[in-house]
Amino acid sequence: HELNRMGQSALRTMLFVTLAPRGSTLFAAARLPTWLPHPSPLFTCAMRACRAGRSCAPQRAVRMVSGAAIEDKAADAAVEEEGSPYVAAMDEIVSLCKRRGFIFLSSEVYGGFSGFYDYGPLGVELRQNIKAAWWRDFVHRREDIVGLDSSVISSPNIWKASGHVEGFSDPMVDCKESKLRFRADQLFWCRAEVDGELLGYVSLLESGDMEEKAMAMAQKMKRKAKLQGSLTLSELKDFTEATPDEQALVPSPETGKPGALTAPRDFNLMFQTNVGAMADAASVAYLRPETAQGIFTNFRNVVSTGRVKVPFGIAQIGKAFRNEITPRNFIFRSREFEQMEIEFFIPPDEDVWAQFHEEWIETSNRWLLSIGLRPELLSRDAHPPHKLAHYARACTDMMFTFPFGTQELSGCAARGNYDLSQHAAASGKSMEYFDEERKEKYVPHVIEPSFGVDRLMLAVLTSAYAEDEVGGEKRTLLKFHPRLAPIKVAVLPLVKNKPALTAKATELFKKLQRRYYVQYDAAGAIGRRYRRQDEVGTPFCVTVDFETLDDGTVTLRDRDS
Repeated sequence: HELNRMGQSALRTMLFVTLAPRGSTLFAAARLPTWLPHPSPLFTCAMRACRAGRSCAPQRAVRMVSGAAIEDKAADAAVEEEGSPYVAAMDEIVSLCKRRGFIFLSSEVYGGFSGFYDYGPLGVELRQNIKAAWWRDFVHRREDIVGLDSSVISSPNIWKASGHVEGFSDPMVDCKESKLRFRADQLFWCRAEVDGELLGYVSLLESGDMEEKAMAMAQKMKRKAKLQGSLTLSELKDFTEATPDEQALVPSPETGKPGALTAPRDFNLMFQTNVGAMADAASVAYLRPETAQGIFTNFRNVVSTGRVKVPFGIAQIGKAFRNEITPRNFIFRSREFEQMEIEFFIPPDEDVWAQFHEEWIETSNRWLLSIGLRPELLSRDAHPPHKLAHYARACTDMMFTFPFGTQELSGCAARGNYDLSQHAAASGKSMEYFDEERKEKYVPHVIEPSFGVDRLMLAVLTSAYAEDEVGGEKRTLLKFHPRLAPIKVAVLPLVKNKPALTAKATELFKKLQRRYYVQYDAAGAIGRRYRRQDEVGTPFCVTVDFETLDDGTVTLRDRDS
């Protein structure tokens, strides 16, 4: 049998595993906690005896003991003030990511390049594990979804037909004093009054505590004006909702000077390039701003070759590029990012799309919980009708409480048949599907669950970040779900100057390497090595000690017990 991955509240367990000769059954007797879904076997590969030997291996046991008792303040305090969930500060997460090799600023030796990030040795493992978990759960473990990998650069006619060339834009404003640019729908303002008389206007960039910041700014204005009376603020609105007269009175968030902001204007987010030897209008192409259009334009190919029947889905993981006006909040909003999207094709009947949409919302939510996101940090936001795209029937975002506020983590949209119809009209190729059971042709409608790898990685880091205190020393650790942890197991010889111990540890390390990304660490005291692994989220440590030489047992430390 195989060991399922440990839950967050693992029991103190004494596990005995008897290793028998090659080809025999591995028997495990244990007092196990309630397992989470999607088992991920951990030690099967390493604990099979003598793969290459003919003779029977001696019986050996694996000792499993709980980790050092710690005072985990993050776990014990599920909520802070007034029920607010604990969320680490953004600078703490950024510092840990840089210090431990998860994420680096791109082109750092040249001072960095805004909106772009590089992923270090542990970061690339975490990203890969997120993508592998998504692909396995949504493609390999379903019979109604197939995969696709479309090109990053494709015919510019695709983006004309989809409306991206004309309409894929964000409203932008410039500060004439500081020369900075802002997204108008992320720049908020309000009117401040004292006893009903105008005091002035305040402006600030979107954040999770805008109301508090706006009030603090208004109080400062009141003190400066030396006024007495009751201070009130109007509702915060984004800059696109301001009238021309109000725009002239709203100060720049950078300089505080009224009238310094230009009127909003559209800014196309697509990166333009040229294909071929000539850089002229005929050679213009675009880096894709989303992966979805590659799925729609390959709909006919998949239907004709994939033996699929509606309802079915096409999944894709791939890079996308958007020339964001103000990339910010670390990897939450960057100019180069990776998407995990499914276009799930359904019949066009009016009475079916809502059910499919709700099912995919629930499926997405369950998956986010299954990879270790804290449920108290998740919420939903259903778009009101007046904020939907013109072709959309419904859209619900899964929201997550990041260190900078509650923002969109993933989305699930009912897109109708807009995209397939647009490409059929522009290309002259039919996108109709013949339904064998109904004996009719129709253009399928689409439900689109969409996830961002980078945004999801930041949510995973936020959920996993914790602090503990041992002997008065405050230290950080990452409680990654074992399925996502960059390093699955660390193999630690108790001391490094005993060749017999290091030989046994190396042997176990090599066996584990056949299946998992594992780390061998012999430097420093055993406690320090445990802490190093805790800080990078390693769920299990295997210590080879002197008892190993006597009876073949090792100590298995669970990070969360």
